[in-house]
Amino acid sequence: MPRQALQPENLPVPKPPYSPVVVSGDAIYTAGQTGVDGDGNLVEGGIAEQTRQTLENVRMCVEAAGCTLDDVVKVNAYLADLADFPAYNEVYLEFFSAPYPARTSVQAGLPAGVLIEIEAMARRL
Repeated sequence: MPRQALQPENLPVPKPPYSPVVVSGDAIYTAGQTGVDGDGNLVEGGIAEQTRQTLENVRMCVEAAGCTLDDVVKVNAYLADLADFPAYNEVYLEFFSAPYPARTSVQAGLPAGVLIEIEAMARRL
């Protein structure tokens, strides 16, 4: 099945060679999103602010493919520090409701200043 790359309107165009969103059939895959605004600047604040912006970016990605966050079936989250999990989880609940997507959350080495990166997989039904 061919893949179609999408560039959400209000998301900065990535400098490295990847697509923010790829659609293949009824499957939608987002690249890892971080807490950058439309100008490519990392939002100020801590884990809550970065998580909120990151999930807004994920929302833009799935909406570019004609879906909503209700269509997300899997979320992978990479945190610079697992001690930030409770605050991340609190913001996560602002974006997702039951039945929740499957989710994996792990600690990972992220670029300086980046506290979280999130990727999602969705299906068009």
